[in-house]
Amino acid sequence: MEESALRAMDAEQLREHAHKMVDFIADYYKTIQNFPVLSQVQPGYLGKLLPDSAPDYPESLQNVLDGETSYFDSYSIAGFLGEMLSAGLNIVGFSWITSPAATELETIVLDWLAKAFQLPDDFYSSGKGGGVIQGTASEAVLVVLVAARDKILRRAGRGALPKLVMYASDQTHSALKKACQIAGLNPELCKLLKTDSSTNYTLSPEVLSEAISNDIAGGLVPFFLCATVGTTSSTAIDPLPALGKIAKTNNLWFHVDAAYAGSACICPEYRHCFDGIEEADSFNMNAHKWFLTNFDCSVLWVKDRSSLIQSLSTNPEFLKNKASEGNMVIDYKDWQIPLGRRFRSLKLWMVLRLYGLEGLRSHVRNHIELAAYFEGLVSQDTRFKVVAPRTFSLVCFRLLPPPNSEDHGNKLNCDLLDSVNSTGKVFITHTVLSGEFILRFAVGAPLTERKHVTQAWQILQDKATALLESL
Repeated sequence: MEESALRAMDAEQLREHAHKMVDFIADYYKTIQNFPVLSQVQPGYLGKLLPDSAPDYPESLQNVLDGETSYFDSYSIAGFLGEMLSAGLNIVGFSWITSPAATELETIVLDWLAKAFQLPDDFYSSGKGGGVIQGTASEAVLVVLVAARDKILRRAGRGALPKLVMYASDQTHSALKKACQIAGLNPELCKLLKTDSSTNYTLSPEVLSEAISNDIAGGLVPFFLCATVGTTSSTAIDPLPALGKIAKTNNLWFHVDAAYAGSACICPEYRHCFDGIEEADSFNMNAHKWFLTNFDCSVLWVKDRSSLIQSLSTNPEFLKNKASEGNMVIDYKDWQIPLGRRFRSLKLWMVLRLYGLEGLRSHVRNHIELAAYFEGLVSQDTRFKVVAPRTFSLVCFRLLPPPNSEDHGNKLNCDLLDSVNSTGKVFITHTVLSGEFILRFAVGAPLTERKHVTQAWQILQDKATALLESL
């Protein structure tokens, strides 16, 4: 075996290689702005760069790192350090006995967060509820949907399964529909209620009440409502207090998806966006979206953890132990889809410790200020229009078409999107609101500064000028 081969457990090799890895990551952060914002490669590029098979003999770490920046991306230093520690410990903490520290740190950290978000006492681990880290918001909505399904079936009987109805706005993330498919629910009874500009694309309580009444009259069984704080398309905020009352009156499980915008509510001036959360049965936010925590780390709180456990628990003989059998501990395997789980709370703990709540608030506020700055630039150019209220760090806007445009400028804005993104210097996304193709400018990268926003706007203006002149 060659001299460079790694031995299974060698402290000195770890020290040497870890130092090189840290230097590599530090250099990457230092030069990150030199890379294209949008990857410039074509599908299948990686297969052309890598060998057809794994090497027979060890390669040096330096040789591996030389091509690394061509393949991947990264996020926050604190989150990376937590991930590094988690990987080094290699703990699979599915139950308390497999790692008391992994279980108890997760419980403590999520109670810290619940306190920081001023969540109702029902969401704390000291009561009947508590928090758990899922991989993504898609997993979070799936586990609560399954819990809600089983809860209603225990009351209405298994025969009611084909009649179960769930509600959300048409702006709700597609994860809900996917969760319905996985949970064996009738996809046609996943009612995505229409929204429009009159309510800034939020779910209307009146529309919801009417839909529920009609479904009950038709012999169906309403059981689940998903509201959103910060929709994907425009960051719309559904009216939680009114929706929560409707859910309570009709015995619906009320889930609040704040995957993106939940992070902003760490700031007192945005906490009102959670007004009505006291009516929710479950609540989710993605720490890996805007909370400086590396992927994956999606936080879910529930008021009644027994609902999750009844639906997701398995207790084979080989997992039985005195602590679990005596109901003295939390076993997070019963709060999620898989059995195994990583020590994800370490990176969230590291972020909270190294940034502090005030540091996180400053991070969020800075992004919101940069988005407000961009919004001001758009508003000053009469060729453009801001098309939805900006609440957080997302600006929805479009280039206004000439008066004779047959498609209301949809192709024009699509072409602008492609033209801007092809530069590799800025990457914007799109959505469709009220039938119009809308551009989305989101400030979310930890290293984004005012100069980057200014440069992005200049590119947008230049490309818009070229497109309009070509018409």
